[in-house]
Amino acid sequence: MKTSYILGSCPWIVFATVALVSTPVAADDEAISDKIRPFEELVVTTTRQGEPLRDLAGNTSRFTASDIDFVRHDHIAETLNRAPGVGIHRGNGQEHLTAIRSPVLNGGAGAGSFLFMEDGISLRAAGFANVNGLFEANTEQAGGIEVVRGPGGAFYGSNALHGLVNVLSRAPTQEFTNELGGSAGPHDLYHGYGTTSATHGRHGYRVSINGTHDGGWRFASGFDQQKTTLRYDYNGGRDDVRMVLSGQNLNQETAGFVTGFNAYKSDLLKKGNPNPDAFRDVRSARTHLRWDRKIDENSQFSLTPYLRFTEMKFLMHFLPSQALEKNGHKSGGIQSAYYRDLEGGHRIIVGTDLEFTTGSLSEVQEIPTVFGTYTQGTHYDYDVDAWVVAPYFHTEWQLGPQTRLTVGLRYEHTRYDYEDNTTGGIVGRFLRAPDRVDTFDNFSPKVGVVHHLNDDHSAYLNLARGTRAPQTTDLYRLQNNQVVGQTDSETLDSLEIGMRGEYWGISYDVAAFYMLKENFFFRNVDGFNISNGKTRHRGVEISLYRRVLDHFDIGADFTYAKHTYNFSSPVNPGINMTEAITDGDDVDTAPRTLGNARVGWNLYDQGRIELAWVHMGRYYTDASNQHKYPGHNLLNLRGQWELCKNVVVHARVTNLLDTEYAERADFFRATHRYFTGEERGGHVGMTLRF
Repeated sequence: MKTSYILGSCPWIVFATVALVSTPVAADDEAISDKIRPFEELVVTTTRQGEPLRDLAGNTSRFTASDIDFVRHDHIAETLNRAPGVGIHRGNGQEHLTAIRSPVLNGGAGAGSFLFMEDGISLRAAGFANVNGLFEANTEQAGGIEVVRGPGGAFYGSNALHGLVNVLSRAPTQEFTNELGGSAGPHDLYHGYGTTSATHGRHGYRVSINGTHDGGWRFASGFDQQKTTLRYDYNGGRDDVRMVLSGQNLNQETAGFVTGFNAYKSDLLKKGNPNPDAFRDVRSARTHLRWDRKIDENSQFSLTPYLRFTEMKFLMHFLPSQALEKNGHKSGGIQSAYYRDLEGGHRIIVGTDLEFTTGSLSEVQEIPTVFGTYTQGTHYDYDVDAWVVAPYFHTEWQLGPQTRLTVGLRYEHTRYDYEDNTTGGIVGRFLRAPDRVDTFDNFSPKVGVVHHLNDDHSAYLNLARGTRAPQTTDLYRLQNNQVVGQTDSETLDSLEIGMRGEYWGISYDVAAFYMLKENFFFRNVDGFNISNGKTRHRGVEISLYRRVLDHFDIGADFTYAKHTYNFSSPVNPGINMTEAITDGDDVDTAPRTLGNARVGWNLYDQGRIELAWVHMGRYYTDASNQHKYPGHNLLNLRGQWELCKNVVVHARVTNLLDTEYAERADFFRATHRYFTGEERGGHVGMTLRF
């Protein structure tokens, strides 16, 4: 109440203290306090068209533009970790590792197990994914973010294995709108952005741009990043067109792991940086044009051509080699789909996705040979051309007034044409394959049933298979314990049952899942590649939301899951493989519990204050389950207030209790390693709309 009084009676005092910073306001979206019932929200990811969540035979979590503007994340983990089943581990700067119904995965598994998209198009080409891929999307100014947990269904192929994240560009406003904003936080963290948007007749546009400077809270760290999104919409009645151009640039000074047991608790170590020369530079750009043609009252055709470009250079500070990696690719493709509504509520969708990519990778170690196997000089240098052809169909059949059946199938043919630019053979632990062509044929079927029990409750059953052709790094960045050509496509078979609805004013969404994965490709504690692993995944996810009285609301998301190995691998002294994997043991970095809860106070339609609890359960940091991280609990406080019609201020305090924690913990080559969590920090900002 005291804060509300100050803001309400002395707005220009507040204006003066934060005049150099600001935040965006979603002028074209619902207020954060005016949420509709969650299961009535429209989601677009499942079929690339909008449909109510309550009609889906599966799950989707959705963050609206208002949610994004209220959280005002400096890192995407702050937003996505509010969804059940999702655990994003922040590295340093804008780096991250992802878990969606899975352990936190790194390397080829981390890059290839999740599909990161922008308006339904992958941010990177299949086979050339980036384990930190979400920092390439303009999530800060997105119109929405949707998360599907589990296999992606017939519309999405490789990488839509454990889950997918679809970042939706923000639509143009109806009225001419300009916003200018920024925010400031600790360690010289400044964020500024602006947008202009309008619609004139059938033509609408939005131009959004933002930039961030972070001085880094650890020694010799920090980053500068710029993002932009341009969107043009044409509403022709029979023909609708959406064109989006987006790009980003990141220049990051990276702080590596701090080492030693519980080093994240040491005042001497946690702000240090044992890799002061580490860095990551990334540039990327994408454009797509979606054309929807209404053929008649019951059918529509959609065509979406797209182009991508990306290049990245970084020091591999997380490996003893400290090698310099350079990679990049250029790609283009086209998505096509035909939608047909039939009598009786039935529906058929058929289409084909086509894509061509040319990419390259080099890895060079400058420092002298270490451990006798990380050898000085060029480890890899290769080029790859890739083709993907993927026809699919998706059908929905109304079995009865309350029951709907969904059946889908995707066939995906992938071809890699690889050319080695080195002398080939084995150098230390590195195996350079000779020139070769590899092809993979994968089928992804899906069957789902949703039944509306009544107007307030629905239940669903979903059977699906997710597949992914190997990443090019899985195939061609080999080690001396591998054989060329033995890496195969990963498959994941999933059974999911769920129920959603509203009871006593509580909106709920509950899902239980069981999944089996084969040909799991990962890197063990000694840094060796394992290409034929098997894992088992089962768990329960719960989302709850309730309005309380007139101005309060409570939301909670909780996950209990077990992610275990489904095979055994003994110690192998011949290649210095020191870690044994035992069937039934937990996969490393797989917390059994994840959770968050939020209590919100909506301040008379002028603002909102929210206290949020974030829970990360304990997890093992090695596959043999000998070492563990105890987990952590954090509190964050956020608030925003509308000073007058065109001015909104916001503030937040992260890690309110100044808890000592690790964003990520692992155990590598007999060493405990941590990315330390940031101490308590305050942020303030403002938006001007004119």
